[in-house]
Amino acid sequence: MSHIRIHRDHHLGLAKARKIAWAWAEQVEAEFGMECTVMEGDDSDTVEFTRSGVKGQLVVTASTFELDAKLGLLLGALRGTIESHIEKELDKLLDSSNKSTRAKR
Repeated sequence: MSHIRIHRDHHLGLAKARKIAWAWAEQVEAEFGMECTVMEGDDSDTVEFTRSGVKGQLVVTASTFELDAKLGLLLGALRGTIESHIEKELDKLLDSSNKSTRAKR
């Protein structure tokens, strides 16, 4: 079994980070057929995602995104490509939100 771990720091606060996590969940549901479950907490949210060959979670706090995914045997061979795609899409969502925040100042 192959693992993907991605960490991103941010300065958005929990409310904005939560919106990004939900947008990410909607994106992977539509693009990859993932089943996502969002669990809101006081200090963090967790997005659990699953589909055949993939199981993981994205934990969002006021200052970090922590993604941990386990890939099955077949998808494990594509780990680098999958990890790169996740990083690109997450960074795009974060960058878009950061630009929006800077524009409002």
